[in-house]
Amino acid sequence: MPRSPESVTPVSTGLDHIFPPWLRLDDLDPVGPLWRAAQIFRLASFGYALGFQIVVNHDLDRPGLTWALFGLLTVANIWWAAGYLVGFGRRWWFVASEVAVSAVMMLSTSYVADMAWVANNQTWPTTLWMTNCVLSSALLGGPWWGLLGGAAVGLTNFYVKGEIVLNFGRNATALLLLMTGMAIGLAASRARVTHERLTTAIRAAAQAAERERLAREVHDGVLQVLALVSRRGTEIGGETAQLAGLAAQQEQRLRRLIAARPADGGSDTQTDLGAALQALAADGVSVSAPPDPVPLPATVLAEVMSAIDNILTNSALHAGPEAHSYVLLEDLDEEVIISVRDTGLGIAPGRLAQARSEGRMGIDRSIVGRIEHLGGRAQLHSAPGMGTEWELTIPVEKGRRR
Repeated sequence: MPRSPESVTPVSTGLDHIFPPWLRLDDLDPVGPLWRAAQIFRLASFGYALGFQIVVNHDLDRPGLTWALFGLLTVANIWWAAGYLVGFGRRWWFVASEVAVSAVMMLSTSYVADMAWVANNQTWPTTLWMTNCVLSSALLGGPWWGLLGGAAVGLTNFYVKGEIVLNFGRNATALLLLMTGMAIGLAASRARVTHERLTTAIRAAAQAAERERLAREVHDGVLQVLALVSRRGTEIGGETAQLAGLAAQQEQRLRRLIAARPADGGSDTQTDLGAALQALAADGVSVSAPPDPVPLPATVLAEVMSAIDNILTNSALHAGPEAHSYVLLEDLDEEVIISVRDTGLGIAPGRLAQARSEGRMGIDRSIVGRIEHLGGRAQLHSAPGMGTEWELTIPVEKGRRR
């Protein structure tokens, strides 16, 4: 899956000092060091193939044609190395072209040499050089594609030789190709998994540090002001006492929000929605949830709880001093439904449309927008004197319980 530059960490190894800085520092592919190491092997195998060509050329039936093919192979080799080093060649079509051209070069052995030479020598342009396309397949696709690349080269070699050699004690070429493809593929897959975990851990650490910083800022500022308003409003009494109660309620919710910490493990961590809702229970708020856990991914739960907190805040501010809020959670396996109802004054017809026309988009953005972003829906039912009810439906992964 393609990754944005912000989501990954640059990777380098001890061999990277061989390559120019612009190539090393801009490579965010976790398998980048292995790609670069493979090109060092490509250079070494090309040197071996060149030496082999010089030594055996006079024994071939068509030495001139062989040198022409070797020239084409040299150009292709430079093109492939550049593609894998820079990164534009780390694509299926690019690797497939290398495998195809390599196979054609192997098949040309029967045309440039007689059968006696083919039977007593390795396939042109050397098995060592042919290993490059196996490495490319493994680095891009993992162990199974590496195994497939090794099988393609091995079978082509058998075809050129005119026999299938399963006596690996006498000729282990095919076995070595298969094992090389699988081993390098496993290394590439492990590098991707390890890098993903490292990147997730770094991101989580940065988010935790930012939460701590915001918590300190909020504690030193907003919470202190809310506590002061609550205390002084209670002392003054009268209508100010109602404001003091609201300030105290918001202070408690804000403290719960600051105290909440996503579990280690990233956004895929399952967190109990029922327990999170139970923490909202307070004077004026009753919560009913199933006895069994209702797990949701941590990121989904955070959005749901923010929407519910906005609903309860609106009830506290607008439903009236005697209003009571009820939160009901239903788990339907493939979706969860959260009903938030208050016994307040209700919303007058046209009030929401008026708020939108005035540019006040609190409900649309903080409640409806959050739930729809999760793929769910938020429905509002209200009438003057009949209270207000929100029904939030959130889809969840079937069989999420483990």
